[in-house]
Amino acid sequence: MSLRSARARTARPAATPVKSARKVAKAAAPARATRSSAAPRPMSTPPAGRPKVSAVAVPKAPAPPSVLPTVVRPPVPSAMPTKLQFKLGDKAVHPKHGVGEITAVDERELGGTRAVFYVLKILDNGMKVMVPANAAAAGGLRSIMSSKEADAVLDTMRAREVAVDVQPWSRRFRAYTEMVQSGLPHEVAKVLRDMHRLKFDKDLSFGERHLLDRAKSLLMKELAFAKKMPEEKLAAEVASIFQA
Repeated sequence: MSLRSARARTARPAATPVKSARKVAKAAAPARATRSSAAPRPMSTPPAGRPKVSAVAVPKAPAPPSVLPTVVRPPVPSAMPTKLQFKLGDKAVHPKHGVGEITAVDERELGGTRAVFYVLKILDNGMKVMVPANAAAAGGLRSIMSSKEADAVLDTMRAREVAVDVQPWSRRFRAYTEMVQSGLPHEVAKVLRDMHRLKFDKDLSFGERHLLDRAKSLLMKELAFAKKMPEEKLAAEVASIFQA
């Protein structure tokens, strides 16, 4: 036997244990993985000093009833004013409609509330307006001005000034419109004065004519009542003021 073959026979038995050891390790690996996955996970321990919180069962809200209970509300008391400002037959001035006559003082229910209302018949057009008696002053309803106050309004018409002097005309028109809507006698007198003067310089536009007519209807009849003279006579006096 040669020396090379003898060495081969000697080394071959030594490789067998190594290969078998690898097979045994490979076969044993899945078994270890199965055992490790099947094992229960250890519970985490809370850090020292922190109290252990346990789950608390929250009670369920009761189901709503099939029929809601009826809410009984107390009756609304009558909103009768302690003192009436006007009585039946009185003349009063509405800030948007002018002079009217109190034709009725009625207690009525509106919006679930009972209150006393003045029924005002506007003298210019016969329209009827209802005004709550307990809010009449706040709404601008007032008595006819006195004769002295009427003289002051006529002096406002005689004044040689312009109430609104801003540009452009659209801003002036808006300012004059707000003055008429205020219903204040001196403010309405300024609009009447300025529109009359403008009328002598040019033809008034539709909006300007409307302002002039509104100022006349709001003011002339009240001035006639205050001065105790026919409206035609008062109109002639006002026309002479603007022609002077």
